[in-house]
Amino acid sequence: MNNDQKHRRRTVASAPIVSCCIAAVTVLAACVPAPPPAARPPENQATPIAGPTATQSPASSAFPITIEHKFGKTTVEKPPERVLSLGYNDQDPILALGITPIATRYWFGDQPNAIFPWAKSYVKGQTPELLNMPYGQLNLEQIAALKPDLIIAVSAGITDKEYAALSQIAPVVAQSDGYVNFGMPWNEQTIVIGRALGKEREARQAVAEIEARFAQVRETHPEFKGKTAVIAMPAQDGQFFFSGEQHERMRFLTALGFVLPPELAKIAGDSFYGTISGEQLSLFDVDVLLWTASPEQRKRVEENSVYQNLKVVKEGRVIWLDGTGAAESDMTGPALVFSSVLSLPIVFEQLVPQLAKAVGALAK
Repeated sequence: MNNDQKHRRRTVASAPIVSCCIAAVTVLAACVPAPPPAARPPENQATPIAGPTATQSPASSAFPITIEHKFGKTTVEKPPERVLSLGYNDQDPILALGITPIATRYWFGDQPNAIFPWAKSYVKGQTPELLNMPYGQLNLEQIAALKPDLIIAVSAGITDKEYAALSQIAPVVAQSDGYVNFGMPWNEQTIVIGRALGKEREARQAVAEIEARFAQVRETHPEFKGKTAVIAMPAQDGQFFFSGEQHERMRFLTALGFVLPPELAKIAGDSFYGTISGEQLSLFDVDVLLWTASPEQRKRVEENSVYQNLKVVKEGRVIWLDGTGAAESDMTGPALVFSSVLSLPIVFEQLVPQLAKAVGALAK
């Protein structure tokens, strides 16, 4: 195992950002190649979004561009040529818009240069450098040495102090102040990144195509509307995390018509995730229960006697997603974790049928 591989196996250690490689809660410590238009994408590959190719560049007439965010305003004076992706999944919308970043940041899994299968075909030219910087531990010298002319930090959860330091290196685009850290929706993330790159029109087109997929699923599966759902993940000391209403994973479900039970929404409050104790597992007895977990974590959960007695478990309305990103043959979990303009097609193709099956079990 070389050093890069060792680095990629490290988790982004921090409480509200890395959970087992997939909980964008304690882990932000935590999911492709474009086939011909008439061909069906191979397994774990998303239908490519329409948009610019890697050879296209932003129109110079679009600049200067000013972006408003939680720390104020950032002006991008000219088309950026060295874009650094500092957010945990910002590389996906950047790549989707035809630009290969000079660097990407490690989040979870063991994917080369933090590029997951659904995004690999979008990488053109030199492969991005991997930034192994756990949450709260930015290496400013390494970032400066890359000489970026634009830093995209929409999903980075940076502080005002980090923003000020990064701004000494290059213009920085952060998330909106309308959401908690890591809570900016995928569609707004894509549009603001597109605006900063001088590609807002292409970004809006890409967003519209994904939003059309949501509308199609809602029309095809009206039975989803109003059903309760929880996306959970094991925590330490016998506790369990779950996605709150401002978490991208839960937003995917609510966009299809599912709802988070009010009791859990209250526990999560303004955070993008919540925590319950093992004694509160009955709160997970909903219409559909999803888990993002490693195989080892799944085994421990399934051995829990309280869990075994939940009605949702007995009736087979549980969906398990491998959240480690280790299985190339199953990228559904990582794709949901990323919930990006590039990964969401995989979630539609592979998770929606499982949701339909689980909801269907309610009628039996």
